[in-house]
Amino acid sequence: MQIHDIDNALTLARTRRHFFHDCGVGVGSMALASLLARDSQASTERKDPLVPKKSHFPAKAKAVIYLFMAGAPSQLELFEPKPKLNELSGQKVPESFTNGKRFAFIKGDAKILGCARKFNKAGKCGMDISELLPHHAEVADELCWIRSMKTDVFNHGPAKCFINTGSPQFGRPSMGAWLTYGLGSECDSLPGFVVLQSGPRGPRGGASLYGSGFLPSVYQGVPFLRGSSPILDLAPPPGVDIAKQGEFVDAVKDLNKLRLDATGDPEIETRIAAYEMAYRMQTSAPELTDLSKEPQKVLDMYGVTPGKPSFGTNCLLARRLVQRGVRFVQLYHTDWDMHGGSLDLTKPLDSICKEVDRPCAALIKDLKRMGLLDSTIVVWGGEFGRTPMGESRETIGRDHHIDAYTMWVAGGGFKPGLLYGQSDEIGYNVTENPVHVHDLQATILNQMGMDHTKLTFRFQGRDYRLTDVHGNVVKEILV
Repeated sequence: MQIHDIDNALTLARTRRHFFHDCGVGVGSMALASLLARDSQASTERKDPLVPKKSHFPAKAKAVIYLFMAGAPSQLELFEPKPKLNELSGQKVPESFTNGKRFAFIKGDAKILGCARKFNKAGKCGMDISELLPHHAEVADELCWIRSMKTDVFNHGPAKCFINTGSPQFGRPSMGAWLTYGLGSECDSLPGFVVLQSGPRGPRGGASLYGSGFLPSVYQGVPFLRGSSPILDLAPPPGVDIAKQGEFVDAVKDLNKLRLDATGDPEIETRIAAYEMAYRMQTSAPELTDLSKEPQKVLDMYGVTPGKPSFGTNCLLARRLVQRGVRFVQLYHTDWDMHGGSLDLTKPLDSICKEVDRPCAALIKDLKRMGLLDSTIVVWGGEFGRTPMGESRETIGRDHHIDAYTMWVAGGGFKPGLLYGQSDEIGYNVTENPVHVHDLQATILNQMGMDHTKLTFRFQGRDYRLTDVHGNVVKEILV
């Protein structure tokens, strides 16, 4: 053997060790472990779990973008002007409202807190929108406003888990996992379910909010990092070009195929396909996050500076992801938990609204401009609402409230410009057309062509589903 042959062999050995070492941990491994490739040489010999599948019935939408406002925005400061609330401000809430109720922090004798924000009627629909969200007012007639949301869980972690997975207990599959399990993905070079985060930290509940639970891990959400390298460990190691990387992947695939033939272990099959997908993502992921080719007017519409992470950047990436066939994109934006103190209903609320207002409206406009809004469901909201009563710390805020709050949905066959549901004079209870979290989940699945009672997975002796044994499709909010 010649010296240069020995050097080449050592280089390949180091490359192999490097690849296995780096791809075994971190965000990259989540992508690799959760993705199966399509169109490989052995595609006729094995079933790809992410290949597009038939829906239960014709679908109105193909993709979902879920804008999750982690921490729970105050509907009373943003969407629900209540003159009676201001009139009664400082008075104790009637005892009949609080009997048998539990709150996170306040007591039953908490006093009603008025709202200092100004509201204006927006669009032909006449939706009341706060001065804090002027760009939302521009797209009011594109949104379906659900002003009668209800949930069951009043603490952040379990409540986030509940609206994302249908259960307050951690370990259940998320909505994105259920949809990729039921429908697969139309993109073969990116994950079927992508998670983007902004704000100073991740949401309480962490990866459980976008996990696959007891479903195969191929369906879990893959978090993309900020910046030009959204997935770790995808670039070839120094000294290895893309051609050599391809040869390496082919060699590992052949070795794994021999082992698969000998053992029939499906995890080996997953490993083979994961390497193939990772190889394709070396090109697709950097191209996805390169915003330099977007028109300047689009960047300005979102308020985006290329190379600078922000919620606006994530909204633009969400459009680019569904444009490429990704099934489910979830954006988490944190710091909406305004009890008072360092986070209250004054400047902190001004700041966070400014961060999300323009990009949310831009996303709706951009999807419509690209002809994607009809086939994409956009969801906006938090895990619950905020109390009509104030919570006094160093400054004033509001506590968690599960009995009445506001969310909006757009596209995908939801009625644009519809004001659905109503709460009482102080925003405490729903008085008209209640929509439970399970109802919203059932309705989103319905628009994706899936019957929520039939999208099930057998685990530990019973069939599970996203809506558990609850939920009804809210037909009145559908076209």
